[in-house]
Amino acid sequence: MTGSGPPRTASARDVLAYRVRAQQLDRDAGTVDDTAVLDLGVQDTGPDGAPWALAIRGVVPGPGELVTVWTLRGAPHLYRRADLPAVAAATAPFSEADAAKRVFDAAKPLRAAGIPVLTALDTIAATMRRIVTEPMVKGEMSRRLSDALMTDGEPGPYNRFCVPCDAVHLWEQPFRLAALRAGLELQPGTSPPVLQPVPGLTPAATVPDRLDVVRAYLHLLGPATPQQVAGYLDAPVKDVQRHWPDDVAEVEVDGQRRWLLAADAALLGAAPPAVTRLLGPFDLFLQARDRETVVADETRRKELWRTLGRPGAVLAGGEVAGVWRPRKSGRTLTVTVEEWARSSPALRAAVEEQAERLAAFRDVRLAAVEFA
Repeated sequence: MTGSGPPRTASARDVLAYRVRAQQLDRDAGTVDDTAVLDLGVQDTGPDGAPWALAIRGVVPGPGELVTVWTLRGAPHLYRRADLPAVAAATAPFSEADAAKRVFDAAKPLRAAGIPVLTALDTIAATMRRIVTEPMVKGEMSRRLSDALMTDGEPGPYNRFCVPCDAVHLWEQPFRLAALRAGLELQPGTSPPVLQPVPGLTPAATVPDRLDVVRAYLHLLGPATPQQVAGYLDAPVKDVQRHWPDDVAEVEVDGQRRWLLAADAALLGAAPPAVTRLLGPFDLFLQARDRETVVADETRRKELWRTLGRPGAVLAGGEVAGVWRPRKSGRTLTVTVEEWARSSPALRAAVEEQAERLAAFRDVRLAAVEFA
């Protein structure tokens, strides 16, 4: 790794304050075009997913400005529709080894059959493209796809027997990662998902800097190591290192060498923005692969990043100050907040204001904010 100039030091507080600004959590209004998190993609998971993540960054997208596709880690993400060809190129596996890592256990039967994973993704994508010529629910597309990729009436290397479903269907990650290669998007708000063709989608031959996923991670979630970027992408560290930018600056965070885009290094060390936000459970601020930097206490990390039933986070003054959970009953919403330290009346008022904002976003009435 190389950097421009001698390394500088930064505390965890400096890092979090930088990320609040880089991710534009300190602004009141913006546009789709100038919203930085859309360069990396905004994960759309849960009732307070991507639309809420954009709302707390001051963005109200216009009709057709955004598109939902399965990309990083197979999760649904929102992007600018105009950027979709470049997104398809930027989020594709870097190599055969990368593709094999991203599909997890599905790589084993493909290897046994002598089929490279990248070839398999292209085969799945071509089959999807033939099947989905109009909007189609995932289950129906999955059934047709599984049938089309059988081998002499047997599951073959593309399919597996799924015990929970008591059915034979494609491995999930190849299914999801091939969808954008097939030129398919997800209809927003559909559950189960409905896939539909994107007219004329062809991946871009070159990718603009803002859609280089390694650079985007360093800008939005830096300072970071190649291992942390690789963990976010589900990619091998070697592939990330091969795509590491030249224009980086070295930063020491709690004794660990990390890197940040050189143009962003001057922004480290500024005072934390005095803003309060209710972050959704999968907000980008909580997606960094250095959780010990985001939340120092191990018990609280386990509470915030639960495997099931993950809460949202209360962001206050550049730090996570607690967790929150919504409870909807009819047309009313109650927000329960678990404080990690006794908060001031001013902070509680700010949390209540953000809860009112969430209720308005959901088009319901706020019944109460309960502090625990």
